[in-house]
Amino acid sequence: MSTDLVLLCGGTVLTMGASQEVFEGGVIGVRGGRIDYVGMPASVPDTFREAPSVELADHLLLPGLVNGHTHLPMSLYRGLADDLALQEWLEEHMFPAEAEFATAANVTLGTRLSVVELLLSGTTTCADGYFREDRVLSAAAEMGLGGIFGHGLMDFPAPGIPDPGDGLSVVEHFLTAHSDHAYQRPAVFPHAPYTCSDGTLVGAKRLALDHGVTFIIHVAESGHELSALREQHGGTTPVRYLSGLGLLDRDTVLVHAVHVDEVEADLIAASGASVVTNTESNMKLASGIAPLARYLERGIPVGLGTDGCASNNDLDLFQEMRLTALAQRLHPECPISLDPLDVLRLATIDGARALGLGDRVGSIEAGKQADIVAVKTSQATASRPLAELCALLVNGTSGADVDWVMTAGTVRVEDGYPVGVDLDDLLGRVRELGGAIGRLS
Repeated sequence: MSTDLVLLCGGTVLTMGASQEVFEGGVIGVRGGRIDYVGMPASVPDTFREAPSVELADHLLLPGLVNGHTHLPMSLYRGLADDLALQEWLEEHMFPAEAEFATAANVTLGTRLSVVELLLSGTTTCADGYFREDRVLSAAAEMGLGGIFGHGLMDFPAPGIPDPGDGLSVVEHFLTAHSDHAYQRPAVFPHAPYTCSDGTLVGAKRLALDHGVTFIIHVAESGHELSALREQHGGTTPVRYLSGLGLLDRDTVLVHAVHVDEVEADLIAASGASVVTNTESNMKLASGIAPLARYLERGIPVGLGTDGCASNNDLDLFQEMRLTALAQRLHPECPISLDPLDVLRLATIDGARALGLGDRVGSIEAGKQADIVAVKTSQATASRPLAELCALLVNGTSGADVDWVMTAGTVRVEDGYPVGVDLDDLLGRVRELGGAIGRLS
């Protein structure tokens, strides 16, 4: 359903805006894909009096979740080479699998599966990074997922870039071709400091600056990366290395940032760069736990990501919220107890700000994009304070509890089922391909 005017009625609305307002039995007026009104029924503008309505009683309404780091096509590799540490998993299994199977058609197929999973679990915005990213962005746009989409770069052959020397020109073409997308913004994604040369990294940053787009990079993900950087670059560490190349600024998103010391955190803060943590993936690949306390106490923007399905193995941000809250209490150097409101902000408004999208998504406020999620709850929510509602979402909810989703004013999930998607056909094609991929194990 997509109409110029629609009124969402009857749920408990968690705005996640600056005022942290909660409207029990509230309404949201949507006009032309944007939020026009949020509040109580008695104050609804006259323009909505005859508008069609969606009844969402017994639901918590919250802004669409923001997944700060994904590799959408990698849903095809879920379960491949599980239970390995990062470097062995990546170099001996993922890279070879992608070399064989990351065709243009398969990238589209894997993206479509991931987009369905994201929408079904309440995520409406993501920051993706992969190769053949034109296919990723186009599939996401078709299915209603917004965000930023970074085209990958490495200094060895990659899907769609058999000659690494062509990488920067391929990425520049991508940026130019997709500069007019309203809800899907192109970006630059050099894979990591240990897979990209100085020249590639600096060239990628120059492209990002010239085109006014985000620069996304994996950094300080594992102990192996620290050792490799020290050996390759005279004892330096990943964040110091990127800082020395002039790559850190407010349009830089540092993904993982697990092994970062106090001095490096100061460098990040001074530059204005953001961090996206991926707790479940870092746990699964034995990489460690990011020191969120160091980032938050310095005012560094922090978002929450799942990483790709191959290293998680799901895209459920509700589960990611809960695991992040628990893992941070056990950090070996700087443990922190995050209250549920803070954690929910990581997956909504703070996550949006970390990606430079805070003016558009992440909260239910007039003027913002109508990305709205309805979570069905069996527990009474009447007269519950905000802290308790957030605790219910963070500690007792999963993506399976999401019942209804709207992106940019269009309903994408209804009664827990994707709208306009032939799910049986999609899953059938994924299973057929999965048999061939599985033989690589």
